[in-house]
Amino acid sequence: ARYQRPPKTYDLPIESFGFQYRITDGDVYTSFRKTEEDYRRDNETLIPYGKPFPWAGVIIYGEYDAATPLNFNFTVQDDFRVSKEISNIDYIQQPQPLYGLTVYRANNGIDPETGEPWKSDTLTKDRMIKKDQAGNIKTYIDCQFTQHINSCHHMFFNDDWHIRVWIGYSRTYLPQWQEMENNIIKILDSWRVSREGKLLGKQIGKA
Repeated sequence: ARYQRPPKTYDLPIESFGFQYRITDGDVYTSFRKTEEDYRRDNETLIPYGKPFPWAGVIIYGEYDAATPLNFNFTVQDDFRVSKEISNIDYIQQPQPLYGLTVYRANNGIDPETGEPWKSDTLTKDRMIKKDQAGNIKTYIDCQFTQHINSCHHMFFNDDWHIRVWIGYSRTYLPQWQEMENNIIKILDSWRVSREGKLLGKQIGKA
């Protein structure tokens, strides 16, 4: 028998989708709005000159397996284990938090072979975490530190939506990590629809 695709409804789970988020004002890239012009202009006038790019790529992943915990406890532990076993690099917690994040640096930021700061961050990115009150890691960020423009990969879980969010951006904007998390959830809230497909609120980024 030929596979019959189920009818499209608003109840179907979404695997993943993405959008461009502007960090400086919380707007969303949409075609046929001024954001399209802005995005193009920023690409042409900032990136070639090594200036921070104010846009973040965002990907939302639906987490539908009830058995999967909505935290990075295992991921972080495993990343540190692999780093030690394969590259012989220990990640050491730093005494000072950074923007409310607990920071781990590869061998305290020093290359043991030279006794100097790492010249390459391919295997030694700075790693940062934030736990909730129950002690579960809900935010996990890794950032470059030796590049001309350092970038960060930032993941967080949201329990209400049952999603994992991935964000990529210039490290310049790391101080706004919490604001980004809150704004992205606000954007998603503004995109909610009823079962009939009617918007429930004012849609952020509407053309």
